[in-house]
Amino acid sequence: MATFGGMLDYLVIGLGLAGISFCERLEEKNKAFKVISDASQTSSIVAGGLYNPVILKRFTLAWKADEQLQLAKEFYQALEVRLGVQLDYPVPVYRRFNSIEEQNLWFESTDKPKLKRFLSPQIHPNKNISVDAPLGYGEVLYTGRIDTKKLVESYKEHMLKKDSLISESFDYNLLAIKEGFLQYNNLKAKKIVFAEGYGMMNNPYFNHLPMKGNKGEYLLISAPELKINFALKSSVFAIPLGNDIYKVGANYEWKDKTNEPTEKTRSQLAKKWESFVKCDYEIINQLAGVRPTVSDRRPLVGQHPEHKNLYVLNGFGSRGVLIAPYASGQLLSYIEDDRPLDADLDINRFKK
Repeated sequence: MATFGGMLDYLVIGLGLAGISFCERLEEKNKAFKVISDASQTSSIVAGGLYNPVILKRFTLAWKADEQLQLAKEFYQALEVRLGVQLDYPVPVYRRFNSIEEQNLWFESTDKPKLKRFLSPQIHPNKNISVDAPLGYGEVLYTGRIDTKKLVESYKEHMLKKDSLISESFDYNLLAIKEGFLQYNNLKAKKIVFAEGYGMMNNPYFNHLPMKGNKGEYLLISAPELKINFALKSSVFAIPLGNDIYKVGANYEWKDKTNEPTEKTRSQLAKKWESFVKCDYEIINQLAGVRPTVSDRRPLVGQHPEHKNLYVLNGFGSRGVLIAPYASGQLLSYIEDDRPLDADLDINRFKK
């Protein structure tokens, strides 16, 4: 690892899913880098962490989900080895049917070429007296949960041990763009990658990009009688975390861009939970974060139009667990190997 006095290959700003995934790519290539992060963006930590290739509202395949899923599984397995912790918890996703029409639509979808691999044609009857699901469930295959909180905390520790993490807010005024390199305080680097999540809105180099951002809140609920070992999708998701604790959410709030949980959302989520869960429960915590969402629902990846050693890796929205390994690999191949970016995520799509 380069010292403070040496020239780094990269400075990475932000250590959520985007920053971690890019750092991993740099580790694979044996690049010298440091990370600056102040942990102000919480969306990676509070995220549900599910990897699920299907959009269950419409029974459609998420963007490039089949390609991203295989990549993500390998990526998180390698991370588990590097960090010495379990991150990947395979868990089935069951979609609760609200009507016969939904059941019929599910059966139609299981015949579609791109979806049939991921949707079980068998309807699971509900046998749990704590859940109101008279029409049963459809099961999504190849799903699971990444413990994003553990991932962020373990990776932070890993970076601190390597003396690669500077825990402070990045000050854009201190960035000097020189010929062929960048200087920030006493650090010199050939390139800088901004992976700041919704914090990008304060970044003078990339805040022209159309990030909207939406706030998501989750409840942590204790329900000892519920006893489900699958992620249940109804009007909200109920994700089992073990020890009778469930993560329940999330909402999409477009106006409030703070990381503070609200009483209004607490009661909305509780009401949705009660619409299909029929046992006693206790709310033990409430979490909030602003997702970095983009107007066209695609990531923001690429190079600054004028400053060619400035790059952005952002805009993963609510599917960051699946998108991060794919998008970070795209960016590093673009920078190091001169491979073109996938046009869907290239920020050049927003050129006027």
